Amino acid sequence: MTEMTAEVVTEVRGQVGCITLNRPKALNALSLGMVRDLMAALLAWQHDDKVLAVAIRGNGREGPFGAFCAGGDIRFLHAAGSTGNPQLEDFFTEEYALNHLIHTFGKPYIAFMDGIVMGGGMGISQGGTLRIVTERTKMAMPETAIGLFPDVGGGYFLSRCPGRVGEWLALTGDAIGAADAIDFGLADGFLPADQQAAVWDGLALQTFADGAAVQQWVASKFVAAGACAVSARGQIDHYFALDDAAAIVAALEQSDDEWARATAATLRKRSPLMLHVVLEQVRRARSMGLADDLRMERDMVRHCFYLRPDQSETVEGIRALAVDKDHSPRWNPARVEDVEPALVQSFFKSPWPAHAHPLAALR
Repeated sequence: MTEMTAEVVTEVRGQVGCITLNRPKALNALSLGMVRDLMAALLAWQHDDKVLAVAIRGNGREGPFGAFCAGGDIRFLHAAGSTGNPQLEDFFTEEYALNHLIHTFGKPYIAFMDGIVMGGGMGISQGGTLRIVTERTKMAMPETAIGLFPDVGGGYFLSRCPGRVGEWLALTGDAIGAADAIDFGLADGFLPADQQAAVWDGLALQTFADGAAVQQWVASKFVAAGACAVSARGQIDHYFALDDAAAIVAALEQSDDEWARATAATLRKRSPLMLHVVLEQVRRARSMGLADDLRMERDMVRHCFYLRPDQSETVEGIRALAVDKDHSPRWNPARVEDVEPALVQSFFKSPWPAHAHPLAALR
């Protein structure tokens, strides 16, 4: 059974439900239609006894693999946020419900995280039971660069990285490779990029006793990922444990260390308001379950677009990066030192009573 849409291909091959994201020119950035196609396929397979496991990959510009998913479709978010399109609300509600389903799916979910894996791409892979990285993997949660926060459960999975790695990744948006992703608990195993096709095709040809056997067979193909590239773990844990975003930036700028200075320069380019919001998000999420984290993030994303009708940091950030491409966002406030604590806290007040929350059903 193969079902083809323009952007998502779903097919049961042997005993495995196979999903290919098929929007290569946009690096498989997720549209609302793609979120709905993914949700429909997973719901159909979740209780189908013939489907023992699910595998997901992205098509690159030169065919299968090469790009997993670059996140949500930020041009759509900009247009919808600028015009009051109600599909903006639908997108986030349905995307977060999809993220939750993947985490709680109950069958092996195997993500081939080759190439770009950012933002929403993390959302459809981090809940997987087997997260595969390659030498081409470039993983990041870069939302502070567009005046947003690491959503799709980012608070939940980043806060569970070792030490203060979660705060560092969330605030800077820095990208990491395969070995670091495994070391930080954001991936499970390494597969050379040129061996992915054989494993993918092998899933259709084997006969498996159960879902666990599918997962074990794929994991048996893993090889060593090599050395980690991030050598600043001690500094990350020191600086990103400080009380607030302004203190982190100040301490980094006062250092004589090259890594610290470069990190401070990165943070100075991010939305000052969202640096404060994101630090609060990650630290709150550390003591939250997934469903509560996703409800918190759904509250936050509503505020990102509608808290200040005169200026959404997110609409402005996307404008500067992807629409006008002037790379000169007019952040408000303009400096991390000028952000009022009351404004930060307002992002964490839910617009809905608990019974009416759009994600009230998540458990």
